[in-house]
Amino acid sequence: MVMRTVVGAHYGIKDWLVQRVTAVVMAVYSVLIAVVVIACAPAGYEDWRALFASQWLRLATFVFFLSLFWHAWIGVRDILMDYVRPTAIRLSLQALVVVVLVGYAGWAIQILWSL
Repeated sequence: MVMRTVVGAHYGIKDWLVQRVTAVVMAVYSVLIAVVVIACAPAGYEDWRALFASQWLRLATFVFFLSLFWHAWIGVRDILMDYVRPTAIRLSLQALVVVVLVGYAGWAIQILWSL
């Protein structure tokens, strides 16, 4: 019987590609939001609220956050797999990161759609 030990971040091309795609999504959103903010020049809370009242900006912001969370998950997972050797600790930390990122996604939904 062969016992395999899960070590190292060897997920290959898929995760490499996801890292690049999510980085591009975040970069495009950053340019988009900079252009929108420069064009609209929101001065106070009501201006920011009116700016995010449009559904397309809320959706674009949520896609940005999903990309951020996915990008962060892959990076943190790879770091934990490379540097935390005890399996129980590594899996516990990975589970904690997942719970936190899912919580952040829920919080982003709550903020964006409760304006």
